[in-house]
Amino acid sequence: MIRRLTAEDDQQVFSFLRQDPSFNLFIIGDIESFGYDADFQDVWGQFDDAGSLKAVLLRYYDSYIPYAPGDFDADGFARLIRETAQSSSIQLSGKADIARQFEERLPLGEKRTLYFCECRTDEYARQEMGAFAVKKAELADVDRILDLRRRIAEFETRPSSRDMLVKGMETNSARTYYIEQDGRMVAAASTSAENSLSAMIVGVCTDQEHRGKGYASTIVAKLVCDLLAEGKMPCLFYDNPDAGRIYHRLGFRDIGLWAMYR
Repeated sequence: MIRRLTAEDDQQVFSFLRQDPSFNLFIIGDIESFGYDADFQDVWGQFDDAGSLKAVLLRYYDSYIPYAPGDFDADGFARLIRETAQSSSIQLSGKADIARQFEERLPLGEKRTLYFCECRTDEYARQEMGAFAVKKAELADVDRILDLRRRIAEFETRPSSRDMLVKGMETNSARTYYIEQDGRMVAAASTSAENSLSAMIVGVCTDQEHRGKGYASTIVAKLVCDLLAEGKMPCLFYDNPDAGRIYHRLGFRDIGLWAMYR
């Protein structure tokens, strides 16, 4: 049986999601931030005959994330996605072996597969804390963050990026740390989907002319140390081997693959 979940299911839902807290950080974060009744978010659960959860599906606007530790009703979830998607462009992401089960069931876009890793210790990050002053961005810095990202060719800045940064800071579900030189922001890294258990590190960037100085490594190291001190597991994606080597040096370890369809 598949049904929409409510606040009355919260304890069972979180017991289920905590089985795999890193891979479920987006689902956990969105439920903690927005609950079960927001008009832009739905959460469904599949239950077995004994009433135990077998799988969860999150809709956040037009983006969907399924999760199941074993077999689940992919046909039923695909049907829900088709019925609730508000556009023909369905965005789906999740643990690669779960997400791929929707490839023949839904009209999905281009697939991108990323390494998913987590960091359980600050031992190595503390060694990377250089002499650079790392600052935490405030709401007044949002446009500076976006300006830095726009200067970097690898980054795609969407129209919704500003609103997402503001909402993240206002709900304490995201933060940005940065380094500046001569009053100009030259490197930054952010979190997203921060929740009580974990946080995703995103948006790691450095101005072209300031690369190779260790700015990005220092900022990520600071994030790792602060998140772990708060009891949150730092996680991140990467697909660039050079970036992977840097993250591994900071103590991150690969735990699986994450698939995104856009």
